[in-house]
Amino acid sequence: MRLETKQPVLRNVDLERIRNLEDTSNGAFRTKTLDMTYAASEGEGGMKPAIDALCEAAEAAVGEGYNILILSDRKVDADNVAIPALLATSAVHHYLIDKGLRTESGLVVETGAALEVHHFATLAGYGAEAINPYLVFETIQDILPTIDGAPEYKEACAKYIKAVGKGLKKVMSKMGISTYQSYCGAQIF
Repeated sequence: MRLETKQPVLRNVDLERIRNLEDTSNGAFRTKTLDMTYAASEGEGGMKPAIDALCEAAEAAVGEGYNILILSDRKVDADNVAIPALLATSAVHHYLIDKGLRTESGLVVETGAALEVHHFATLAGYGAEAINPYLVFETIQDILPTIDGAPEYKEACAKYIKAVGKGLKKVMSKMGISTYQSYCGAQIF
């Protein structure tokens, strides 16, 4: 069984649906959210142990039967720093490849750092099958009321997703790649 989306950019509501798939898929899809933050008090020396712990948590989750891993930086605050989304995605992707587990799970990245086409393209290139740029959608929701003649929230999100999708197609076509699936994890930059 495979879970397919029409495009790789997930709205916040789409990600919540994925988080709750186990109930609607009779357990065929099990998701686990892995935190890609670490304590700010650990400073720059805390990043390597945090990456190692994230990779080990991903391996353990796959071993427990979770087939969709959501790498999330939502817990970023004054006390917690995010591992850069690209670094975390790449580390988990390659770690699971080395352990022979990568084909057993999909990677979804929930990050406030993905804003423009290049961010989405590099995350895809390092293994993200889907990306939820939650901060973009929260920002759209916050600014729409301040703009005269602004579209409805749902329409504004659809336009953003369409723009990113067109940009991704352009990036992939320049590389001679015709599908997102072929681009995903290929590290072609």
